[in-house]
This record gives sequence, structure tokens and C-alpha cells, in this order.
Amino acid sequence: MKTNTKKIIIMMLAVILIAALAACNNAPAQTAEPPATPPPATSAPEPAPATETEITGSVTTAGSTSVQPVSDELAMVFEDMHPGVTVDVQGGGSGQGVKAVQEDLVDFGALSRELKDEERAIITADYVIAKDGIAIVANHNVDVDGLSLEQLKAIFTGEITNWSEVGGASAKIEVIAREEGSGTRDAFNELTGVLGPNASGDNVDNTVDSAIIQGSTGAIVTTVGSTENSIGYISLGSLNDNVKALNVEGVAPSNATVLNGSYKVSRPFIYITARNLSPAAQAFIDFVMGAEGQAVVQEMGFIPVN
Repeated sequence: MKTNTKKIIIMMLAVILIAALAACNNAPAQTAEPPATPPPATSAPEPAPATETEITGSVTTAGSTSVQPVSDELAMVFEDMHPGVTVDVQGGGSGQGVKAVQEDLVDFGALSRELKDEERAIITADYVIAKDGIAIVANHNVDVDGLSLEQLKAIFTGEITNWSEVGGASAKIEVIAREEGSGTRDAFNELTGVLGPNASGDNVDNTVDSAIIQGSTGAIVTTVGSTENSIGYISLGSLNDNVKALNVEGVAPSNATVLNGSYKVSRPFIYITARNLSPAAQAFIDFVMGAEGQAVVQEMGFIPVN
């Protein structure tokens, strides 16, 4: 009896155990909850870009008529970049540029020659903005292709008066020159020796009295182009087909020959000032000497310095 009871108890326990195991196996699997997604980081707002205060004001230049065309173009480009600034470009010659600076009438005087020692004493700064050759030009009927510096000196001082004396046809030479105070005239005279000592030993301008005087580079081109047997000098950047360019010492005038020094009749273009520059004037000269301004110089046919 006891044995049967034990068997019954064992069997009941086995049934309970099997039922428990079955219940465990049939229970739905617990899925692990995904980790909570952190909220997106809140970035600080980017600061607004600083806006440069627009420059306003006016800038005035005066001086060399050779520099004037490139000054006009520089002014136009600069004004497009800075609508609040006006740039007034005036001519008058290099001497007038020095005078205007000395009298504090302009921000910049424009010169197309080297500064003289006495002029350096009145300025506070000078800027070589470009280089230029001085082209010796003749009327197209002249059958001479080149001259030496000595021959140029003799022609413009009146020692040589006929083209036959320098290898051309027999014809009277018509000398065309710039007005006194012109930077082109001063540079030409100094470079060729037309500026030389008189009987007292003082350096004087010995341009022949019979020279036809013109007041601008453009007027020289027009006069030489329309006057047979004539000769004159102009800025290399203003050279065109209306006149014939002559070699000097066997070298043709060009940007390359000016830069390498083989063409001897060349000069700088300079801005001078005696003022403490206004923000507008400072911005203008920074532009002129920078990449954008120097690109304008090159586009105008002159030789950039930076």
C-alpha cells in the first residue's frame, strides 16, 4: 500500500514538473528594449558674418596726362567696387600734379617721370603704380626705322635738321614736343640728354625753339600722324597704328624691353601725396597697388609693378 502511494506521488510530481517545463517553453520571448535614442544635440547658432563698413567719401588726383587714362580706368573700376566713393581724375601735366599736392588741393599727384630731389621734400609718400616706355614716333612717310640716343638728342636740340643726316631721304625734320611741365617731356629730355648744361653749367631744357608744342599725348599722336616728316614722343601705352614707332639703339619699344632694361627711354608712373590719407584715399591706393588695380594697369597697355 505504501509502495503504491509512493508511486502515485512520484507520478504526480513528474506530471507537475513536465507541465511547468512546458509552460516555460511556450512563454513568449522577452524582447530587449532598444536603448533610448538621445535627443539631437542642440548646436549653438552660427554668428552672422561681420559686415564690412562700406567706404564713403571722395578721392582726387591731378597731374600727368600720360597717367590720366590709366587713372580714369582705375577710378571707374574702384567706384564700381565702392559705390559710396567718387574718384575725380584731372590732368594738367606732372608739374601741375606736384603743385596741386604742394598746395594741398588733391589726395594724389600723378607723375610720369622720376621725382626730383626738391619735390621729395614736400611729399609724405610716393607710389610707383606702373612703368612705361616712351615711344619715339614718326610720320609713316619717314623712311628711317631707328635712331641712337645721340641722334635723338641732336634732332630735338636742332643740331640735326634733315632726315638725310640720319640715313633717310632729304627732307626737313618737323619736331613735335610736349609742353613745359609735361612729365613725358621731362623724362624724354633727361633720358636723351636734351636736358643739359648751359654756358653757366646749369641744366636747362634745350628743346629746339622751332618745335611744334602739343599739350597732351593724344595731340602728339594726331599731329605726328598728320604731319609729314615729323617726329615726336609719346607714352608707350598710347602707341597706335596712326604713327610709326622707331627703334632706339636697335631696340624696339615694348613691355618686355622696358622691363629687362634694354629699351633705354622708359620711366615710372607715380602717385605722390602730402596728406594723411582719408579712409577712401587709403582704400583707393591699396586697390591700385593690389592685384585688381595692377590687372587694370596691364589691361591699359602699361607695365604692372606688383
